[in-house]
Amino acid sequence: MASRYLDPPRPRVLAHRGLAVEAPENTLLAFEHALAVGAGYLETDVRLTRDGVVVIAHDDTIDRVAGRSAVVADLSLADLEQIELGAGQRFCTLAAALEALPDARFNIDVKVAEAVDPVVEVIRASGSVERVLLTSFSDARRRRLAELLPGVATSTGQAGVIGVLLATWVGSPGLVRRALRGAVALQVPERFGPVRVVSRRFVRVVHAAGAEVHVWTVNDPTDMERLLDVGVDGLVSDRADLAVALVAERN
Repeated sequence: MASRYLDPPRPRVLAHRGLAVEAPENTLLAFEHALAVGAGYLETDVRLTRDGVVVIAHDDTIDRVAGRSAVVADLSLADLEQIELGAGQRFCTLAAALEALPDARFNIDVKVAEAVDPVVEVIRASGSVERVLLTSFSDARRRRLAELLPGVATSTGQAGVIGVLLATWVGSPGLVRRALRGAVALQVPERFGPVRVVSRRFVRVVHAAGAEVHVWTVNDPTDMERLLDVGVDGLVSDRADLAVALVAERN
């Protein structure tokens, strides 16, 4: 059965690590702020602690967010829960976030292969298959997640993005569908270095293949407007507040 993750109307605003204007990124407070301004989706990242718990964290170390040096995978959950991130926030587990925000849709980037099975267990136990999209830089990891959670929404990894990009240059929705391998969305930057990824043609061919285009990370309202004019389906943004306001104004 197909996921209902993408049922809400487009365009979508995906709050990149929540709304971290007045809260630390990837914390419950940042997620709550994003939902409060009207973001429909929470984009986040997960890793595994030393004791095998799925924790929300983007970097492999805590250096940038905690001001001290340590590797996430070398710390237990108890260790991480002692670390103050600011605004009264601490590291949060995926299970706790899904429980605390039962109506939120999560876009989850699984950062390490070791987290695949534990992530699947958390999503199954919380009954959250319909409200999560799973992605990974690794296409093999993304496909494994899809195998373990039939019907879950996914977006392509790097190899899939390259395959789709080549297929769109040919202009073949069939080749795009093959490169997508069941993914319902393509989440890409507007450019890879000097190579433009997102164009009207790109969006048109991906749509013809039955998938959506979400662009990261878009923080300038001028860029948001231009991309929406091209026809993209979602904006992944650090400024969900600005993106939500722009979408509302356009509607």
